[in-house]
Amino acid sequence: MEELTRQIEQQHALVNLIRAEIGKVLVGQANLVEGLLIGLFTKGHILIEGVPGLAKTSAVKALADTVQADFKRIQFTPDLLPADLIGTEVYRPKTGDFVIKKGPLFNNIILADEINRAPSKVQSALLEAMQERQVTIGDTTFKLADPFLVLATQNPIEQEGTYPLPEAQVDRFMLKLLIDYPDKAEEKQIMQRVGFEAPAQVAAVLSPQQIETIGRLINRIYMDDKLRDYIVELVFATRDPKALKIDVAEYIHYGASPRATIFLSLAARAYAFLHGRAYVTPQDVKSIALPVLRHRIIPTYEAEAEDVTTDQIIGRIFDAVPVP
Repeated sequence: MEELTRQIEQQHALVNLIRAEIGKVLVGQANLVEGLLIGLFTKGHILIEGVPGLAKTSAVKALADTVQADFKRIQFTPDLLPADLIGTEVYRPKTGDFVIKKGPLFNNIILADEINRAPSKVQSALLEAMQERQVTIGDTTFKLADPFLVLATQNPIEQEGTYPLPEAQVDRFMLKLLIDYPDKAEEKQIMQRVGFEAPAQVAAVLSPQQIETIGRLINRIYMDDKLRDYIVELVFATRDPKALKIDVAEYIHYGASPRATIFLSLAARAYAFLHGRAYVTPQDVKSIALPVLRHRIIPTYEAEAEDVTTDQIIGRIFDAVPVP
């Protein structure tokens, strides 16, 4: 444990450097930056939701600029086709054969900008890439680059011209981060930077090898067996709240999948790492559980009619499940 703590302290200087570089272009949004770092170090895909103009794209671009890796931005539009993402077979008349033209998914970090503006047939093209980290074009399957990370932004579905993402795809995102408007002090700082100062340049300070090193450290962080039971209880409570006498059953159509258990365990360890600890506390689990669970609970019509959000449902589950 002492050796692991020492290694975590060594890597924390690098984490602080990344935060400083992102801070050159992003004001505030500490939870967003923390979530992006958790996704980066655990190779978990991130879905960011917020109204237009809240620097969702700028935050992802800033994170990508801190990494010495291939980055590609894909603007999702209603006329986008699956081949525009994964690639296609191109016929060559001179030779009479087909060649593979790879799409933009063959990069390390993918910014799927306004991902919910493309129809479901395009979203389906991402399923294999996000889960198996491979792409099939024709009869040939290609492994994607390592690391491979999808950082997607979306506007709320009540905004005009958007499509709700398929549940199977949403479940593949490790975290769903919700961002809100900045406060007055932050907005004044944003105005100063954008309107009165030259644009800042973000330096690349992190290599793929360093991401691997940090990922291995996170996997070694200690989690007590009681905390593992706590995570399982939280996830099971979303599926059968009546068993724990939680009065939210009428609001839950489907509970969280087993991916929630896996991702919550991993995200809690990454959260502990970001706070310089070699062990996970119950508060770590509770701090990161909302982004892990909120998009995996499918609410009923009763919940929508009564304006009960998945965050509120999870809050009631927190109150009912005993903390170890």
